[in-house]
Amino acid sequence: MAKYKCGRQSFRFENPPAITTWASIAGKKESEGPLASYFDNTETDSYFGEKTWEQAEKRMQQLALKTLAAKANMQETDFDLVCSGDLLNQCIGSSFSLRNMGLPHLGLYGACSTMAESLLISSLAVGGGFFENAVAMTSSHFASSERQYRFPLGYGGQRTPTAQWTVTGAGAALVRPKGNGPKITACTVGAVTDLGITDANNMGAAMAPAALATIKAHFTDLNKKPDDFDLIVTGDLGQLGKDILLTVGQREGIQLGGKLADCGTLIFDLLKQDVHCGGSGCGCSAVTLCGYLLDKLNKGKLNRILFCGTGALLSPTSTQQGLPISGVCHAVSIERS
Repeated sequence: MAKYKCGRQSFRFENPPAITTWASIAGKKESEGPLASYFDNTETDSYFGEKTWEQAEKRMQQLALKTLAAKANMQETDFDLVCSGDLLNQCIGSSFSLRNMGLPHLGLYGACSTMAESLLISSLAVGGGFFENAVAMTSSHFASSERQYRFPLGYGGQRTPTAQWTVTGAGAALVRPKGNGPKITACTVGAVTDLGITDANNMGAAMAPAALATIKAHFTDLNKKPDDFDLIVTGDLGQLGKDILLTVGQREGIQLGGKLADCGTLIFDLLKQDVHCGGSGCGCSAVTLCGYLLDKLNKGKLNRILFCGTGALLSPTSTQQGLPISGVCHAVSIERS
C-alpha cells in the first residue's frame, strides 16, 4: 500500500519538504501591475537582450535559476534536479535554458498548471528521499505565446472580452527535505476534465471545471474544507473563470467565496491595464507564487494556502480542427513553517 497516499488522487507528507528559496523574473507590463515590488528582477526589453521572443523565454529561465542559486548561496551545479516547463512547442524554453549544464532535468507540460505540477513532482522527489535539492521552474512570454497559439502581433488582431494576457515571466522554487521556509504538506494530482468548451479565447471557462474537480478531490481525500485555508489560489482562470468556479462551486455546496483568489486577477490591475479578463500563461502562477504568495507565507501574513495550478490542454492543431479544450488542475497545500 502506498505510504503517503490519501484517497484516490492525493498524498500527505509525514515529513513535509520545505520551499527554502524562490526567485521571480518579470517583464515590463508585469512591473506596472500591483505585484511589481515582489519580483526579484524586471526587464523593460521584451527580448531580454536576445534576438527572438523564444530566446527571451530561454533567457528568463536562465535568470530565474541564476537568481535562485544566488539567493540560496549555492552554485547552479549544486541543484540535483530541475523540473521545468513552458508553453513553447517541445518546451524549448526549458530545455534550451539548461543546455550543457549537466543538470538532471524533467521536462513538463501542463500548460498553465505547470508551476503546480513541477512543485508537486519536486516535492515527491525530495519527500521520497530521492533528491536533496530540487528546483521547480516555469515560464511564459506574451509575444511567443501569441505567435504560437493565435496571431503574430504585427497582424493587430482583435482580442475578445473573454481573452487573457499571457504573462511574461519566470518563477523558480527550491525544494529541500528541511529548512526555513514554507512547507509542502499535501498535494492532489488532477484528472483531465473536458466539458466541451471550444473557444480558444475563453480559457477560464475551459479550466474552471478542472479546478473545481481537483479542489473537491483535495477536500474529500484529505478531509479538508475551505475554512482550513487562508487562501485557495487558482492559476489562472482570470476573472470570468473565477466567477464560473465560484458559481458552480456554490451550486455543488462548496462555498469558496472570501477564500478564492486567482493569479490571473492578482498580477494585473484589471481596471487600469488592458488585459481584459486578467493574466494567463505558465509564468502567471509562477511569478505570483514565487514573488507574492511565498513572501506572504514566509512573513506570516498567510498561514496556509491551497495553490491550484490550472491548465488548458490545447494546441494550435487541435484548435484549428475544432476540438474541445480539456483542462487540468493540480493542487499543492503550502503552510507557513
